[in-house]
Amino acid sequence: MNCIIIEDQPPAQRILKKYISEVGALTLDATFSNGIEAINFLQTNSVDVIFLDIHLPKISGLDFLETITNPPHIILTTAFPDYALESYEWSVVDYLLKPFSFQRFVKAIAKIPQSIPPSNSEKRTTFPDALFIKSGYDHIKIQVNDILYIKSDGDYTELFLAQKKYLSSEPLRYWEECLDNQQFVRIQKSFVVNTAHIEKISGNCAYLIGGAKVPIGRAYKETFLNQLYKT
Repeated sequence: MNCIIIEDQPPAQRILKKYISEVGALTLDATFSNGIEAINFLQTNSVDVIFLDIHLPKISGLDFLETITNPPHIILTTAFPDYALESYEWSVVDYLLKPFSFQRFVKAIAKIPQSIPPSNSEKRTTFPDALFIKSGYDHIKIQVNDILYIKSDGDYTELFLAQKKYLSSEPLRYWEECLDNQQFVRIQKSFVVNTAHIEKISGNCAYLIGGAKVPIGRAYKETFLNQLYKT
């Protein structure tokens, strides 16, 4: 999908460009610091998605929407939550409240409706190759395939890699929605495992490459094994 950014703050532009570059389904055509420039561009170019800030110079993001007919899919990006209700009168795809994470960005992209439904043989969702985990004041990039398993820990989750683990404030359900559910499978109430790292199944445990062992819940085992043999 071709997209443009309409955002007047350079730091916000840089974040959006970075996130867009990491989603294979998106191609960035242009970036504008105000709506007037974007209107001129759209007179001779078509795009699939617009990432639109609300507070812009010259005309606001919502005023910009009034100027274009048959607008493409709109994802609003703003630091102000006050416009959320008003924005949905324009049938926007999503409303991203700054600062937003890469994971939240991916969830917004996943809401964009497909104009042509893919056939069963072509149907495939795009998932990120990397994720940013907030640790204290740092945002740490990890490769998705390096995750061995994810464990729920009360209101948090722990992401286990071969040599380290990271604590995340996101619930386990969030990771199930964010990651490829053909590769990352819940095998117990508190565990999601990366099937790419499973070495063997013995009894009610999954043994991972490197020695980690993850319990398999009885309520999950049959479904898990059936899915494992289909991959």
